[in-house]
Amino acid sequence: MCGIVGVVNFKKSVSKKKIKSMADKLTHRGPDEEGYFLQGNTALGFKRLSIIDLSNGQQPMYFENLVLVCNGEIYNHKELREELKEKYSFQTNCDVEVLLYMYKEYGEHFVKKLNGQFAIAIYNRDTDDLFLARDHVGITPLFYTLTKKKFIFASEIKAILEYTKAEIDPKGIDQVLTFPGLTAPQTIFKGIYSLPAGHYLKFKDKEYTLHEYWDLSYPIEIEDKGKEYYLEKLDYHLKRSIQLRLNADVDVGFYLSGGLDSSLIASLIHELEPNKDRDSYSISFSDSRIDESKYQELMAKRVGSTHHSINFSWSEIEQRLKEMVYHAEAPLKESYNTCSLALSSAVRNNNKKVILTGEGADELFGGYVGYRLGSKRERGLDMTSLLEDEITQRLWGDSEFFYEKNYTEFNEFKESFYSNELLEELYQFNATENKLIDTRKLEGRDFFHKRSYIDFKVRLSEHLLADHGDRVAYANSIEARYPFLDIELIEFVTTIPPHYMIKDNKEKYILNEYAKDYVPTEITDREKFAFVAPNASHLLKQDIAWINKLLHYEKIKKEGFFNPDMIENLKSRYLSDDFSLNQTFENDFLMFVLTFEILLESFNIKGYKSE
Repeated sequence: MCGIVGVVNFKKSVSKKKIKSMADKLTHRGPDEEGYFLQGNTALGFKRLSIIDLSNGQQPMYFENLVLVCNGEIYNHKELREELKEKYSFQTNCDVEVLLYMYKEYGEHFVKKLNGQFAIAIYNRDTDDLFLARDHVGITPLFYTLTKKKFIFASEIKAILEYTKAEIDPKGIDQVLTFPGLTAPQTIFKGIYSLPAGHYLKFKDKEYTLHEYWDLSYPIEIEDKGKEYYLEKLDYHLKRSIQLRLNADVDVGFYLSGGLDSSLIASLIHELEPNKDRDSYSISFSDSRIDESKYQELMAKRVGSTHHSINFSWSEIEQRLKEMVYHAEAPLKESYNTCSLALSSAVRNNNKKVILTGEGADELFGGYVGYRLGSKRERGLDMTSLLEDEITQRLWGDSEFFYEKNYTEFNEFKESFYSNELLEELYQFNATENKLIDTRKLEGRDFFHKRSYIDFKVRLSEHLLADHGDRVAYANSIEARYPFLDIELIEFVTTIPPHYMIKDNKEKYILNEYAKDYVPTEITDREKFAFVAPNASHLLKQDIAWINKLLHYEKIKKEGFFNPDMIENLKSRYLSDDFSLNQTFENDFLMFVLTFEILLESFNIKGYKSE
């Protein structure tokens, strides 16, 4: 995979120097090669991380009137080649070459036939049309902006900011603070948008339109075909998914966390290719309460991998936090993605480029505590206010549905947390006053399916696959592949009845049952371990000069985003000996403020509505 950029200038031609400056911001995504296309007012740029067909995969690629740049992996490209080979002459073995012929053959709907992780841009030189598409799940990022003078797109926002000034969008602040993270198309930057997962964009004559080509869909009624049927089908789809993701012309390794998902992937890799030497990577901690080294080493020994364990000390959080925010391009509410950043760095230091990892299993198979707790009534929260019921009805299409917090109470807190100026602007857009998802798609669905769909839409692509996935991997020029997010596997999982997902109060029941044939009982029988990294209290108590400076009263007041008195109050609470964040999904407000301040510094933003 790689990094892509593009500009359509409405008034003048695009210079090579300018498109290259954009692409250079993405060198970490593609340090191996670069390529450019310039024609009149349109320019495309490309930075390559070479993984398949190392000598012949240069981009842009051309076919007749079409020009392609793609950041992605097309896992079913061999099948698609067979489909097209009678009509089209392939020039390389590179997977993305198939996209040109697919677009020529099927038009914009070709994306429905793809199985992969991708951000695609195709420019038609004859009609001056631009086509952008993002993969079904949102593994691969793609951002865009439309100004009076230009349409710009890029794999990361920092490349777009070479052309336009960075300004914070209050709606983005409120969305990150209220929900797990951002939800596309919203970003933290005003006027810059994320192309939603499962969508394509058509641009022509200074205008664009968005089109959805795929969404997660759960049936209202599901026929129960029996546990053994689902185990057999799961075996087929998961092994096929892993086999497809092992295809590369460079070594492919895998992460080992010590948990079920990564252990299962490791075991299936070993079963599929038992004689292949592979590298595994994990994080260890000096704190025995959270260290999972014994499970990681158990799995590494079982599959015979060359194991690399990286000891992570809490001092590295401070050392890596600025780098993490720069790559995340958003404020954060936790610090543990700095561990992931250290892990991808270790992979790169071992001169490797590709790893397999287990993200997505929790959202599809019910791996969070919320899947067990059920509705408000089942939680003993049936006496919530009418206002709270209205909010949950608006957000999730069900007044009984509970997702992580009481929004009425949270909105009251935000009134003292935000500055008056920010509150005034958010009066027209409070995150809980606007729909995040199409709630019609949840009508008549089981509670489990509602929760899974919501996690999929508001937690996965713009949060877990962003600042915990794509960004932390590509910060070190590493491609992460996700077997649990194979589109065919996902569509099969939607047919499994919910009672096979949560059973006897056990999360991910069907996946755990399947794993028993491959993973030691020490792992399958243990309670799910929720890793919690130190919060902002830990950093404040270290009395670190640059952190104290970023959180200084006068600085917060001058910038105008937050109430400086509330921030001082929070700092006092965080510095107390008995402070803790123990509740599931409890917000680390000062981590949010600290990383927001780092964001302002990283992108040279002086303050609210700064000139």
